[in-house]
Amino acid sequence: MKIPRKLITFLAKEERFFIATHINPEGDALGSSLALSMALASLGKKTLLYDKDMVPHGYRFLPGYERFMNAVPPYIQDEWPLILLDCNSQERAGIDGLRFIKSAVIDHHETVSTFGDIRWIEPHAAATGLMIFYVIKALGLRMTREIAVNLYAAIAIDTGTFRYSNTTAEVLRVSAELVEAGANPASIASNLYEMWSRKRFRLLIMVLNSLEIKNDIAITVVSQEMFRKTGTTPEDTETFPSFPRRIHDITISAFFREIDRNYWKVSLRSRGETNVAIIATHFQGGGHKNAAGYKIKASLKTAKKALLDEVARTRKTF
Repeated sequence: MKIPRKLITFLAKEERFFIATHINPEGDALGSSLALSMALASLGKKTLLYDKDMVPHGYRFLPGYERFMNAVPPYIQDEWPLILLDCNSQERAGIDGLRFIKSAVIDHHETVSTFGDIRWIEPHAAATGLMIFYVIKALGLRMTREIAVNLYAAIAIDTGTFRYSNTTAEVLRVSAELVEAGANPASIASNLYEMWSRKRFRLLIMVLNSLEIKNDIAITVVSQEMFRKTGTTPEDTETFPSFPRRIHDITISAFFREIDRNYWKVSLRSRGETNVAIIATHFQGGGHKNAAGYKIKASLKTAKKALLDEVARTRKTF
């Protein structure tokens, strides 16, 4: 993986960094940000970690998670360089309109913006955590246990714990090195998948009971009423979009989460060669080939029909 020389120069030269990642953060966003922050701190750099949303409870086993702030200090504008991780637009990070003296983007999403003075975008990288691993190596820094745990969790989440098609020999080699540095696969997997609350499990049951199948497309829904009944929040649904994909003949799983009346967040998951990023882009969203999303203002019935129509149109085109 070839890192732009000017990115390494930027990281080595600047003395402080404002590191931001996307709203509704998951393991790759959080683990990558924490690992890079720790690595830069070992060089004597000052870093501030930002995410507009709180770190979900399920990720509070990550070393250093408490470093994240969800308010932007006013003094960083026009004074601090920005590093944008696991997304490539200020809007996606909830910091649109803020000014920085310089900006760098490190991301692996297919859908890209033009933001960033320095841009390193690798759509074929399994995770942003994999990219940060190489950045740390290029800077000649030691892989501590804390950094290794964060990077391993980042890679594990975006590869479905090494089950998805983006799991390559390179991914496994890097992960083995992270294990040698102190990451414990069993402990990380347990924290990621076996620490659910009863109320989250109740919510999953409700969501699965909403399942509709249209040919090879599975649709599930979570409403505000379901959240109220179970005492849960949107962060409890993180892995829900992938569940219907376990059905052998399902190629697209669409998860509709109610944000407000007639306003939905749609998370798409696919298998094989079905590229849901193309579908999400039609609705001004984006993501990866097999994991993407968008928002739509419409009734649930209309939103579902719009998705099915776009899938049909896309399939005819390609």
